[in-house]
Parts: sequence; C-alpha cells; structure tokens
Amino acid sequence: MTPSHTAQLPLAGSNVSRLAQSALALALGLFIVGMVGFSHIDVVHNAAHDVRHSNAFPCH
Repeated sequence: MTPSHTAQLPLAGSNVSRLAQSALALALGLFIVGMVGFSHIDVVHNAAHDVRHSNAFPCH
C-alpha cells in the first residue's frame, strides 16, 4: 500500500489581506453603483434600472 500525498494550500489568514480585499470589494461596488446608477448614457442607466426592478428592488 502506497501512502497518499495531499497538497495543502496556504490560506489567506492575515487580517491585512482580508481588510484589503474588503476595501477593494467596497470600492468596486461603489464604483459600479455610482457610474452605472447615475450614468447619463440612457442604455446603461436603463439596463441598471431594469435589473433593479427584476430583483424587486424599489428605485422610485
């Protein structure tokens, strides 16, 4: 019987890494909401508006 080998991957356990990931996710979310939600391009704004309605999110 041969021993099985398993690879263990390093985990992102540092708080700095989690904080950086959270900050980047927040910045990306705010960018998307700010740029798409308040876009002056009608096609982009209407697409965002339709997505809000399809998810039952009140926007009026």
